[in-house]
Amino acid sequence: MSYPCLPGKAMKYSNSDCDRRSFIRQMAGGCALGLAGTFGLAPHAIAGRPSANEARFYQPFGDGTVRCLLCPRRCTIEEGERGFCRTRENRNGILYSLVYGRPCTMHIDPIEKKPLFHVLPGQAAFSMATAGCNVRCTFCQNWEISQASPEDVPSYDLPPAKAAELARSKHSACIAYTYSEPVISTEYVIDTAKEAKRLGIHNVMITNGYINPEPMRELCKVLTAVKIDLKAFSNRFYYELVNGELQPVLDTLVLLKSEGIWTEIVNLVIPGQNDSPAELKKMCTWVVAELGADTPVHFTRFHPQYLLKNLPSTPLAVLRQARQIGLDSGLHFCYTGNIPGDIGESTFCPACQKLLIRRMGFAVLENHLQNGCCDGCGTRIPGIWQ
Repeated sequence: MSYPCLPGKAMKYSNSDCDRRSFIRQMAGGCALGLAGTFGLAPHAIAGRPSANEARFYQPFGDGTVRCLLCPRRCTIEEGERGFCRTRENRNGILYSLVYGRPCTMHIDPIEKKPLFHVLPGQAAFSMATAGCNVRCTFCQNWEISQASPEDVPSYDLPPAKAAELARSKHSACIAYTYSEPVISTEYVIDTAKEAKRLGIHNVMITNGYINPEPMRELCKVLTAVKIDLKAFSNRFYYELVNGELQPVLDTLVLLKSEGIWTEIVNLVIPGQNDSPAELKKMCTWVVAELGADTPVHFTRFHPQYLLKNLPSTPLAVLRQARQIGLDSGLHFCYTGNIPGDIGESTFCPACQKLLIRRMGFAVLENHLQNGCCDGCGTRIPGIWQ
């Protein structure tokens, strides 16, 4: 299935972008530079055009033009130009990824931060990101890197095998491809995940789900779990606030279900934009019908940032109402996020209602699961527990 490309075209880059680049470097550079001591790596400041590896998902036309087949935009890219994501460039009729092996930020996070609540609770995730994204969310919390070009931010020279070894050296249970949009670095994710699997390390992807079926199926071969940001359940929201489309994300969720990949959903609840009870009900009903009642859904609190600083933070009552709507719709596992200490952070048995995993923010305070089952009534709790 293919989707029409939204307004937005391939682009040429020149020195006219230098003011914007300088600003983003100033904002994002500290993030990368601050990690040198933690990982024993020195950031590599990219000067001029970045190095590149040939992309895997594209179609050459024979006249020097190519079409990128990675995401639903299906950008047609002429010689010397880049796609909408700014990270894939046509050089002499060959499409290259400009971010392969070049993460711009890395951290060790609890996996609960992703958030993934049914995957290896309490374990560490080696988290990394490359610059760029294939959407333009007006509320992005990591805009300094997601809305950057590869030239905009310092990066590390970290090929897949080295990334996997680094994750193992930090005693991480998994590698999380996160922060910006890992779809735009799919080739790097696939190769790194293969290396990690050889070392017994899991791989999880934190994504907007805006990807075509073929590359997603390739990713499924190496991933343990995926967290999808289902940003709203309306086309209006996706067009106006994301510069994307809803249907491809829904199709990705259905594909993940068919491939047997453990999937959790996050819905950032934004006041006046996607918080109506009717829309939340419609979304939850769809999840139950298409993905199953055991699919965890996280309703997280919005805080004003980036281009939506004019809106208030989500009222706590709205988050709790959203969680109740999910439960009333038949979902077994509904969570609230960005409300440390809220009861909605914890996991309860859907059969006997016993508290099984108690969380405070990103910390696991209690875990009463026994071999993936409720220690009270024996009900199996779906997830990746060991």
